[in-house]
Amino acid sequence: MHNLAPEELKVITRSVMLILDNWGLESEQIVAVLGLSSGTRKRQLDKYRSSQAFPVDANLLKRLEHIIGISDALRTTFPRNQNMASGWLNTKHRRFNDQTLEIMMKEGTPGLSKIRSELDCTYAWSEN
Repeated sequence: MHNLAPEELKVITRSVMLILDNWGLESEQIVAVLGLSSGTRKRQLDKYRSSQAFPVDANLLKRLEHIIGISDALRTTFPRNQNMASGWLNTKHRRFNDQTLEIMMKEGTPGLSKIRSELDCTYAWSEN
């Protein structure tokens, strides 16, 4: 996901913000999952939703890649009910002993990778 043209990054930014909104995340949760500065305001998130691209940052780009991968895996896991994705993210997972959303927020990029690996066996296989 590196070497993106500015317009490509804008499209990805809007897509990821839509994913996070569809998951039902609040502003503080979005900031945590994306690894943005804790001072990031709702106004800035609104700009990302409409017209502004995320900053070019290797860690943020990796997080975006994981969020898109998690979204794709959830769509495959729950093909008939997209609302199940937010439910799954907010349910305590037996393997992690915590809610998957909490893991993504607390553990950052490794947490996103852990959740993606749980949902997507091909990703998990390629990482090992």
